Amino acid sequence: MRAGATRLLQPVLECAVAISWGMLVNLFILATLWGSAFPGIKLGLTGLSAGNLTLLRFTVASLCFALFLLVTRKRLLPDRRDLPYFFLVGFLGITVYHLALNYGQRFVSAGAASLIIATAPAITAVVAFFLLNDRLSLLGWSGILLSFTGVALIVLGDGGALSLNPFALLILLSALVTAFYTVLQKPLLRRYEAVEVTAFSTWAGTLPLLVFAPGLVADAADAGRTALLAAVYIGVFPAAVAYAQFSYAISRLPVTLATSFLYAVPVFSLLFAWLLLGEVPSALMLVGGAVALSGIVVVGYAKGRAARRAHAVAEPEGV
Repeated sequence: MRAGATRLLQPVLECAVAISWGMLVNLFILATLWGSAFPGIKLGLTGLSAGNLTLLRFTVASLCFALFLLVTRKRLLPDRRDLPYFFLVGFLGITVYHLALNYGQRFVSAGAASLIIATAPAITAVVAFFLLNDRLSLLGWSGILLSFTGVALIVLGDGGALSLNPFALLILLSALVTAFYTVLQKPLLRRYEAVEVTAFSTWAGTLPLLVFAPGLVADAADAGRTALLAAVYIGVFPAAVAYAQFSYAISRLPVTLATSFLYAVPVFSLLFAWLLLGEVPSALMLVGGAVALSGIVVVGYAKGRAARRAHAVAEPEGV
């Protein structure tokens, strides 16, 4: 039994040794910033409409990315041939994702929203199965089923009442869209740096949000200081700074390893939601979160085991 547990934990132990302390600090700050985004959205919604909050947030983020690319002397525009693809990726990953998330969070707690979004890796595995022919074993499909069962428990337990919250479906839509965003940007990452892909996608996804521009000034004038500061905060830190940190992480670590640290995001989100909003998750919601995250771990382990088997088959004998 001890040998089996050692084999199970060996990839995790090897990865932990390979990460420097500086990278661990970077990933810890990243998880903290993204965890703070969900209660930040809640605070922004106290004075701004969901559409205007999304526009203001990504106007701020777009300016931050422009400044960052200028300072680091990276390219400021993509190739013309890639513009339609960037608009597709930005529309899904920025426009649809954040509008659905912000409209959903009007009636869904910050903690529940973060837990539902945390299932995105499991949904990504399903999307990759259909779009990239990235096959899943029976264990992997079992993990996905376990993850979705956890989502159902989160939805039922949000608010402390055993009832279905239909607005949670908008949060689930966000998780689905971010799965497509993750898969569809892979071809772009072969030709551009990660931070460039994020910046260009952000700019492309912000353009459709300009439909809310006519009402933004009046809405912001009546919003109040708390809502405006929250909008600027989530635009600068969870949107711009955290994405830049994530780009730095995936440029030096395997993507699966970097994203595995994001399982801590709901922990920070629940903590900030309790401190800033007074939200106390129900027992059923916490159980659902544990079930959902367990399913993601199972999917990750199944994909890692399949990759190791494929590598062992492809490697010449004796090497």
